[in-house]
Amino acid sequence: MNGKTEIHPDAILESLLAKGGRSNRRSNLAKVHELCRKQYEANSRDFSLPAIGRLAEADNVIKGRALYNAQSADYRELIEAWAAYAGPPVPKPVKMLASHEYLMRIEDPAIRSIMQTIIAERDKLKAQLNTLKGNTQVTVDRRPHAMTIKTASKLQLDTELALSAHLTPSEREALKKAASPDFLEERGLREGSHGEVVNFYGRTIFDVGFLRAIRKVLGE
Repeated sequence: MNGKTEIHPDAILESLLAKGGRSNRRSNLAKVHELCRKQYEANSRDFSLPAIGRLAEADNVIKGRALYNAQSADYRELIEAWAAYAGPPVPKPVKMLASHEYLMRIEDPAIRSIMQTIIAERDKLKAQLNTLKGNTQVTVDRRPHAMTIKTASKLQLDTELALSAHLTPSEREALKKAASPDFLEERGLREGSHGEVVNFYGRTIFDVGFLRAIRKVLGE
């Protein structure tokens, strides 16, 4: 089953034209029907009102916004028939996060696994930090020689310390090795001026701040 209906839109058009009415309406219905047919033959499954409205307006059939009017119910029924006949839209590919792109560039599976864990933990802690920032309260003790202020900078420090504390000794050594100049040089890489990793041709392999982020996690 591909989700397509067996009712052809031609049959829907015939039933709509059979209602009679003004010749202009019948003509425009036929034109919208042909626009939808071309959309279908182009292997497009986008039969949304905005998409068909743009096509109809470009061909001077009707204004795109007119499809939303109560009087345009027949047009919408015809467009919906084509949408059902074509089947559901193809899902758009999920856009890969930049952090995940970094992971795919790491050839060593052990280091890639460690980085994946660190990124997941970082994202979790950043979300918690943002929540705490939104609810930060300043508490002032008016007693002499005593003042306590809890700020977002303290929370930031706690977050970095928490990241470092989650590393095992072997994970820490693996990250330290991955960020070392000798390790990079052996693989034809070097550190750029802003913490990025580039090859000897100057092409960026890991974006700006990559090595700095590893060193922050290591507390260096």
